[in-house]
Amino acid sequence: MIRIRNEEEKDYRAVEELTRKAFYNMYMPGCVEHYLVRIMRGHEDFIPELDFVAELDGKVIGNIMYTKSRLVDGQGEEKRILTFGPVSILPEYQRRGYGKMLMEHSFRRAKELGYDVIVIFGSPANYVGLGFVSCRKYNICTEPGKYPATMMVKELTPGALDMRARTYYDSPVMAVDEKEAQRYDDGLEKMEKKHQPSQEEFYIMSHSFVE
Repeated sequence: MIRIRNEEEKDYRAVEELTRKAFYNMYMPGCVEHYLVRIMRGHEDFIPELDFVAELDGKVIGNIMYTKSRLVDGQGEEKRILTFGPVSILPEYQRRGYGKMLMEHSFRRAKELGYDVIVIFGSPANYVGLGFVSCRKYNICTEPGKYPATMMVKELTPGALDMRARTYYDSPVMAVDEKEAQRYDDGLEKMEKKHQPSQEEFYIMSHSFVE
């Protein structure tokens, strides 16, 4: 029986552990996402109402977290939006639809809270089925003329965006200090760091842009 609910303090350790297991060696030898989860909770851009866990038969197997972010047009006008991540499912429960359930639940709640746009970075294959499209289609960039292949946009409310050029800015909490993350990781149960093909795939995608 799957249950989706807000994360509670009692879940913190389990969520950090599952995030570590979900991301270890995926994008780099080791990972930083579990450290990001740890520091994100105390940041002003963190949105507790959109911090959810997936619980299966009483065991926490997944998590999604959101932070505030913004879009800025050429005249300096800001639009407040959302960014989610990490979204994590324990490896042994992946590819069973639990991540999709978590995301769709969070989309409904985000809309109820008055948010109308989400911008994320990730592999398009994982998100286009959930209504995300290339940032280029909404004229949203990271800097003038730069439209990352991994940056995607979802309108929670149709028509929330027009085609005016906007630049995306994420929360400062996303700029993880890798040395601090490594120190934190060194104090946890040892996991073997490996080089694997997904890291090269990430490198290629994260350095690719849409014309």
